[in-house]
Amino acid sequence: MAKKNRRPEPKRVRPDDVDPHHDWKRPLQAPGHTQVDFEQRVDFRRLHDYRLARTRAALAGSGLGALLSFDQHNIRYTTSTVIGEWARDKLTRYSLLTGNGDPYIWDFGSAARHHKLHAPWLHHDHCRAGLLGMRGATGADLTLFRDAAKEIKAILVEEGVADMPLGIDVAEPPMLFALQKEGISVRDGQQVMLQAREVKNIDELTLLNMASAMVDGVYQDIAEALKPGVQESQIVALATKRLYEMGSDCVEAINSISGERCSPHPHNFTDRLIRPGDQAFFDVIQSFMGYRTCYYRTFNVGRATDAQRTAYRKAREWMDRAIELLRPGMSSDKIALAFPEAKEIGFASEMDAFGLNFCHGLGLGLHERPLVSRLTSLREPIELKAGMVFAVETYCPASDGVSAARIEEEVILTPKGAQIISLYPAEELPIANPYRGSLGKSA
Repeated sequence: MAKKNRRPEPKRVRPDDVDPHHDWKRPLQAPGHTQVDFEQRVDFRRLHDYRLARTRAALAGSGLGALLSFDQHNIRYTTSTVIGEWARDKLTRYSLLTGNGDPYIWDFGSAARHHKLHAPWLHHDHCRAGLLGMRGATGADLTLFRDAAKEIKAILVEEGVADMPLGIDVAEPPMLFALQKEGISVRDGQQVMLQAREVKNIDELTLLNMASAMVDGVYQDIAEALKPGVQESQIVALATKRLYEMGSDCVEAINSISGERCSPHPHNFTDRLIRPGDQAFFDVIQSFMGYRTCYYRTFNVGRATDAQRTAYRKAREWMDRAIELLRPGMSSDKIALAFPEAKEIGFASEMDAFGLNFCHGLGLGLHERPLVSRLTSLREPIELKAGMVFAVETYCPASDGVSAARIEEEVILTPKGAQIISLYPAEELPIANPYRGSLGKSA
């Protein structure tokens, strides 16, 4: 029976119908943020069709009947809806996609009404008001979870997949228990979604390139502002303001680390005052239209010592060695071996050193597949494909015991190899506001 109160049926596509690549003989676009009538820029409806087709293909090969998502990145990937970054950790919005149907979205009631008005790619009756536990804030009454599980079970029955396992990414335990009480067999759905998200189409590549271009500009501002007497937190404020002015929809985090705080890497920022000769590194994690950056740069303030330059040179060599291997068909374990062993940077084990020399997929999420490291990739290698996007990170502590160099490049995997899209110069150690004359000598 045809369902009532629907918008027109969206065009059905297979993943191969939407070419994930562009003419690689031409540069990847980094256009302005507005749409124009005289250039082809980002096509958001093509993007939605591509993401939905990728998800359907991954679901079809998974043995699952449907995917229930609470992860905001997965919800956005399948429904092209978002209600703000505040929702990222609330676990209250959720979406459902069955192998035989179209996406459902449960949202705050007013947001669901907004989707009906402004998201014609979704069916009217698939945009529904919903509320769960909000991580326990709604209290111990399990009625909300029970009713949601019954509603989901009814859809699974209607679309003929109730006898198949249901994949879930993340959820509150009461939601999991309520689904099981309805007789639903629950499985891990996150790997299915990450498989879908691992290869990007031209619209995703363009958005990632645009986001990276924003950070290029921020590093120019940081280089000009990086002087003795400036606080790490002031650099964070400067970068955050600039990013929102350029159109960022979320400045998720900015690491700002200097001087004696560089080793070991603390992954945060403080109100420490920048001092002459400091080595300082920064990471800008932000998104444009949901697509994130993970983009480190290291500077020295005014001058640099031989130990600081040596650390930077090693970090750059490790970076270049890994990027040289990034090409379609390469196995991720071979790339992992290009990174230094933990003991080379003063750590006892690969677990202790994890996150310092590795690379990870980048997209709607900060960490997507594949993630390449000595800790994980030697046991479970993944074959690289054109259209993947990586953030490649290296870190080298200096022999002075306090300084360290940290570099990160964002890389698109083209059919011929790696194309770097993080363009602020990093081939050699940048000296911010260099001193002249005798003050410029290395200490």
